[in-house]
Amino acid sequence: MKMRLLLAATIAAALCFWSSERAAAEPGELGIGSAAPALDIEHWLQDGNGFFKPVTDFQQDKVYVVEFWATWCGPCIQSMPHLAELQDKFRDQNVQIVSVSDETVDEVKDLLAKPNEQVGKTFGEITSAYSLTTDPDGSTHRDYMEAANQAGIPTSFIVGKTGLVEWIGHPMKLDDPLAKVVDGSWDREAFKKEMALEQEFEKAMQKVATLAGAGRFEEAIKYVEEQKLATKDSPLNAQWTAISYRLKLSGGMLDDDAIAYFREQMTNMKGDAYGIGSFAFMIYGEARQGTNVGPLVADALTAVKAEVDGASAELKPLLYNTIAMLTAESGDLQGAIAAQQAAIDSATDERVKSRLVPMLDELKQKAAAAEQPPASDDAEAK
Repeated sequence: MKMRLLLAATIAAALCFWSSERAAAEPGELGIGSAAPALDIEHWLQDGNGFFKPVTDFQQDKVYVVEFWATWCGPCIQSMPHLAELQDKFRDQNVQIVSVSDETVDEVKDLLAKPNEQVGKTFGEITSAYSLTTDPDGSTHRDYMEAANQAGIPTSFIVGKTGLVEWIGHPMKLDDPLAKVVDGSWDREAFKKEMALEQEFEKAMQKVATLAGAGRFEEAIKYVEEQKLATKDSPLNAQWTAISYRLKLSGGMLDDDAIAYFREQMTNMKGDAYGIGSFAFMIYGEARQGTNVGPLVADALTAVKAEVDGASAELKPLLYNTIAMLTAESGDLQGAIAAQQAAIDSATDERVKSRLVPMLDELKQKAAAAEQPPASDDAEAK
């Protein structure tokens, strides 16, 4: 049962990732090519250092990005520096970014006063480049997010020069469509068709999740293979291929072909510390649930060790922590203790350190227990 729940959660996470990256959703009353609703925003907190004024109706020949975020949303926070860069890049090309939360003014101002240690500025300084707002009555959220059936944030909408919605997606993916909308080369109809394909993909993924969650892995794999054949000339084919192998892994059907696939994936991710770390953690999770992952624990351990030295300061403790977990899983408790200590030593945030210490204590306790000699028969008799 635990294995089924783990796989169901993994597929659900894949669905969230796909939706977040591509913003695929069921067709709603607001879609690509729709007239963008006027903005009815209550509080305008940042104005691009005086460059922008509040917007109600969209001006002809001007391009807007309407982005939805919240202070509690990690990916939203991570997108802020990128939005600022885009605003600076297109500031003189009639582009205005309007970022909308539905929280209170105090909640947003509390975040703006805090430092972003990675960038070395406060969040207020970062977002001062564009129009940052809050709309507590939720009217703008309803007009855009709900009308377009978009459930996850951050989500951004590009409103083109004629006031129509040109693109919907994750703000980290804005660069190319925004540049093309600005220079007039954007193909709205092609993107609309692309979104339709992705909507069908998401529907199919829901069926896969249902089958896998019920432990019906063979049926799920068969269905995925049918989807692979149907999308052999589509970019979605690679997605279905990855899902097929992932089902084989979680379903305990790991074969030589699947092992070769995962090894190739690790090779392709070389140099991507975050990607390797995520993959290694996934393998660890499967192993902990009793899935036979074959040689992949050792392979993942080798791959993540190769990335740790060149990783960012923020990522390094997490990679060492993953190394510790994989090392413990392989039976080397002393090696795991050393890796977990390295995770703690490399952490610069005291909150991160405090979260890593309990695992170190647990590993030391296990190692001490393993070193205790077994009780003799006489001792047991007493």
